[in-house]
Amino acid sequence: MAPELSVEDRERVARLAERVRAPLADRATALVAVTHKSWVNEHRGEGAEDNERLEFLGDAVIDLLVSEYLMSRFPLAREGDLSKLRAAVVDEPGLAAMGRALQLGELLRLGRGEELTGGREKASVVADAMEAVIAAVFLDGGLAAVHRLIDPFLEEAYARAASGSLDRDFKTQLQEQAQARFRTSPRYRVVAEVGPDHSKTFEIEVELRGQVLGRGSGRSKKDAEQGAARVAIEALAAAPQEPDVAAPAPVVAPPPVVEPPPMVEVPPPPERKARKAAKAKPRRKASAARAPRKAKASRSRKIAVKPARD
Repeated sequence: MAPELSVEDRERVARLAERVRAPLADRATALVAVTHKSWVNEHRGEGAEDNERLEFLGDAVIDLLVSEYLMSRFPLAREGDLSKLRAAVVDEPGLAAMGRALQLGELLRLGRGEELTGGREKASVVADAMEAVIAAVFLDGGLAAVHRLIDPFLEEAYARAASGSLDRDFKTQLQEQAQARFRTSPRYRVVAEVGPDHSKTFEIEVELRGQVLGRGSGRSKKDAEQGAARVAIEALAAAPQEPDVAAPAPVVAPPPVVEPPPMVEVPPPPERKARKAAKAKPRRKASAARAPRKAKASRSRKIAVKPARD
C-alpha cells in the first residue's frame, strides 16, 4: 500500500492534473512522475520511487502516437525516412519545451544537490519528467488523453514534416539565419558537465551577438549543441524582426599614382659625338701661377776716363 501523501504533495499532484487536463486518479503514480532520482537518494528508507520507469513507458507511448500519425500522413514514405521524421519530432529539446510550457520544473521533487545546480531548468531533467508525465496520463486515461495533451505541442512539427522542412540539423539552420540576418555566426560553449565519465550529460549555451539565445543538454556535446540551436531558433522566431544588417559598402581602392618615368640621358651616336668633340676648343689646363720674371740685371759699362792733360 502506497504511503499517504502529504498536504504539499497532494497540492503538487492537483496542480499537475490541472495543467495536463487529466484527472490523474492515481495520485501516487502522478507523484512518482515528478520525482527525480536525486530526491529518492536523499530520502532512503521512505519507500519513495523515482520516475525512471515511467519515463521508459512514456517514451514508448509518444513514439507510438507519432509513428501512427506519420504512417497515415506519409503512406509512401520508407521506414528509414519515417524513423528520421519521428526522431526529429520527438527529441529531448522538444520534450523539454513541452515540459517548460506546462511549468513542470516547479513541480519536481529534487535533491538538494540537483536543486543547487539548476535542475529545474535543465533540459534533460525536464524532458525526462515530461515522458514520465505522459506515462501517468496514459495510465489514467489511455491514448486519447495523451493525444489531448501532446497534439497541440506537435502541430508545428507535424506541419514542418508535411512541408518537407523538418530537419534535425538545427545548428545549420541557426548558422544560416545568423548569417542572413546579422552577418555573424553563433558561438557555443560548455557550461556544465554532470555525471560520471561513462554516463556524462553536457550542458551547452549558444550565444549570438553576445546574447545567450538557447541552452541544451545531451549525452554528447553534439546533441547538446543541437538542442541549444533549436531553442535559439525558436527564440529568434518569437523575437520581433529586426531590419537586416546592410552589407558594408565595398571599399574602392584609390587609383594608383602614376609617376613620370625618370629622365634618361641618351648618349649621342658615335659620329655625332666625334664631330662635336672636333669643334670644341681645347681647354687649357689650369696651371699653377707663374712666378714673376726676374728683371735682367743691367750691365754697367765701364767708361774709360782719359786723364786731363796739363
